[in-house]
Amino acid sequence: MINPSARQVARDVVLDVDRDDAYANLLLPQRIREAGLSTADAGFATELAYGTLRWQGQHDALIADAAGRPIDQIDPETLATLRIGSHQLSRMRVPSHAAVHETVALLQHHRGRAGFANAVLRRLSEVQFDERLATLTAELSDDERLALETGHPTWVLRALRRTLDREGAADELGALLAADNDPPAVQLVALPGLADPDALGLPGTASPLGRVAPAGDPARLPQIADGSWRVQDAGSQLAALALTRARPVAEGERWLDLCAGPGGKAALMAAEAVAAGAQLEANELLPHRAKLVRQAVRAIETAAPGRGPGVVTGDGRRYGTGETAQAFDRILLDAPCTGLGALRRRPEARWRKQPGDVPALATLQTELLEASARALKPGGIIAYVTCSPHLAETRAVVDRAAALGLVPLDTREVVRELSPGIALGETGDAVQLWPHRNGTDAMFIQLLTTAGR
Repeated sequence: MINPSARQVARDVVLDVDRDDAYANLLLPQRIREAGLSTADAGFATELAYGTLRWQGQHDALIADAAGRPIDQIDPETLATLRIGSHQLSRMRVPSHAAVHETVALLQHHRGRAGFANAVLRRLSEVQFDERLATLTAELSDDERLALETGHPTWVLRALRRTLDREGAADELGALLAADNDPPAVQLVALPGLADPDALGLPGTASPLGRVAPAGDPARLPQIADGSWRVQDAGSQLAALALTRARPVAEGERWLDLCAGPGGKAALMAAEAVAAGAQLEANELLPHRAKLVRQAVRAIETAAPGRGPGVVTGDGRRYGTGETAQAFDRILLDAPCTGLGALRRRPEARWRKQPGDVPALATLQTELLEASARALKPGGIIAYVTCSPHLAETRAVVDRAAALGLVPLDTREVVRELSPGIALGETGDAVQLWPHRNGTDAMFIQLLTTAGR
């Protein structure tokens, strides 16, 4: 029998994501620990919270239909409760009576809301999920129907299709949408100089330093606790390693991670820098994210006192003037983006952004690239990286590089050396990774250097 607290935890996470823009992957483990859930109950809460967030658009359509009113006319707490109830009814092996009764009980302190939620969930339980969904999609366009069926906003679906079509791979859209909804195995990185990737006997990933975590909470591994291993997607590892291993490192090189929070790539780059005799500066705009960067690199500082990265706080666009002009040999620009490449790991990300957010992000990305170009030494390397495959955030930005005195390097060849046999689409000199093809987040990577190099 499921502990009532498991549903409470899932509902509260869904509510906080919606109301406070919380991040489920950070919030859920904390709430599970605070509730003292057993392994089984923690698994139930995880499946319920992440699944509800992943399929939120579909649930909202079903709820609005059953309630006879738009979801924006339902108070946030009741809506979050209805969402987890809808998910249990449609996508979990939970008996209908338990899904309705136990979920409505979360609103027992609000009799009116509980009665409303009970009526809506009972209506949803009276008709099979497939039949209800077919009714909702009957009058939609092909794109709208596919978007609702696969739990993606229509604009996101179209953006993904455009990028695949650029590769001549539009027929892979269905596989990509399915991969976005398939919860991935946790991936780890063994930090160079601190850990041996083969020491734990774990399956490999697309990254030479990456391994698939064993089942269970990876935080329980002593190697995670001591910081020698970290949880990190293989695509993020390849993005950092493409920069650090694009060519041999000269002693005394200065490296910059321009947008370093929350610190995963900074930790990997810092370990690489210590091993090669380089020095990393990690910059982050927001103080609370800079704190996360400091926590991420603590193990490197401990292993190599005085040789770890310097973590600074400030707007990345300030670089390239004064003493930072032409100051760095290698710069990672992991630009703020829509995050559409990490939908399988961050299920709520697809609902956070709107098409109108893209132009402002593209402008910021371009301004950060301009700062990187100013801060780069002649002959140095920039890695322009986004966790988004949206063309406005990837190709459209790096296409402006020539005007900044930058030229592309053959990033595909660098990544192939890092990951022999990796499948790469036709994207010119850049690399666009895909979850359905590479088992990674959909990272975009373009290495750039100064013209005349």
